[in-house]
Amino acid sequence: MKGDRCYGDKCSFERRAYPPGQHGQRRGGKHSDYRVQLREKQKIRRIYGVLERQFRGYYYRAERQKGITGTNLLLLLESRLDNMVYRMGFATSRNQARQAVRHNHFLVNNKKVNIPSYLVKPGDVIEVKEKSRKVPFIREAMETVVRRGIPDWIEVEKGNLKGTLKALPNREDLTMPVQEQLVVELYSK
Repeated sequence: MKGDRCYGDKCSFERRAYPPGQHGQRRGGKHSDYRVQLREKQKIRRIYGVLERQFRGYYYRAERQKGITGTNLLLLLESRLDNMVYRMGFATSRNQARQAVRHNHFLVNNKKVNIPSYLVKPGDVIEVKEKSRKVPFIREAMETVVRRGIPDWIEVEKGNLKGTLKALPNREDLTMPVQEQLVVELYSK
């Protein structure tokens, strides 16, 4: 038939498992070390919602600290105020937490802080401002935090909408599927 697009064994509508072109079959194979390391870095950046320049700054700061650089990096990212607000259950996502911090809904040790990258130290108390306690998304987030759970290193008083960072977590406490060692390898080139 003239309008039929299938000729013998070839059919233009047939789907292949690889992209078209002469190099298409080679792409699906082994990924380079650089690609694997870059993907891991991008995954961590997206989880915490950090820009490239900020992330690089956190990496160099973690590198200067004593201990394992990859673990230090994750602890720095974990101790950001927007992440703490999310972990305490005052927001349903890190993006929502970041916006709530920017909109002055939180106090840290009874002082107004509207910088999402503010690093919270063990013993710091984070609480929802008095005027913000009736904000609907904070109330909804507090109701849904039960499903997600609150980590052991954080203490939350749901009635007072207040939380305390008891201590920085251990690497074993962070259950995210990331391999921070690949990021260290990427930056140490």
